[in-house]
Amino acid sequence: MAPIADPPHRNGLLVVQPLKKRRCVECRSGPLALLVLEEGAPRCLDCADLGHLVFLPRGDTALTRRSREGGALSAVVVRFNRRRGRYERQGVMVEEAALALAEERCLADAEARRRRRARDARRREAEDVRFTDVFAREIRRLFPRCPDDRARAIATHASVRGSGRVGRSSAGRALSEAAVTAAVRASVRHTETPYDQLLMSGVPRHEARRRIAADVDTRLLEWREHEEVGARA
Repeated sequence: MAPIADPPHRNGLLVVQPLKKRRCVECRSGPLALLVLEEGAPRCLDCADLGHLVFLPRGDTALTRRSREGGALSAVVVRFNRRRGRYERQGVMVEEAALALAEERCLADAEARRRRRARDARRREAEDVRFTDVFAREIRRLFPRCPDDRARAIATHASVRGSGRVGRSSAGRALSEAAVTAAVRASVRHTETPYDQLLMSGVPRHEARRRIAADVDTRLLEWREHEEVGARA
């Protein structure tokens, strides 16, 4: 049987996933799914004193690192890639007890990360509620006759995290009058005018806005009037 070319030497032990069917030169077992090369001659893991190790595929860096650190013996598993003309890492052989301990530690870390994500989500939710309240109050300040529930709905819509809407812009976060007014104007445009229907019928956006501009301005003017002005009217 022709010898197999040795993979490039690295620090530590190497185990090979052979491309061809090979048998152990000592015990004649085979074909071998994994083998160790000693001077080009294949040996099974048992004959190479690595039979007690278990295979851990690549992909989980933390689990691999902890499994190797937690045991006294480990080996890198490689396979030859004909197209690329080189050996490539497939995983590691590690002690079963070290792997079990590493899995426990990674699970504990995953649970800690889950709890942290939950805390962060609750914090962001509370921040969003506070900001929506502030945004709604600013709407009511600029538009005193805007109904409370409407102001709240506008603020909620405009300030959805990750939406890219005006409430999440830097101007919106700063509660600039222009940004707050833009949010109110957009709400009126979509809910109290035929703007959406115009767009669906093929009217260009700028033309559709021109057609409904007077209606929007009238509504904003009504909401801007103070209660006493509206009462006298």
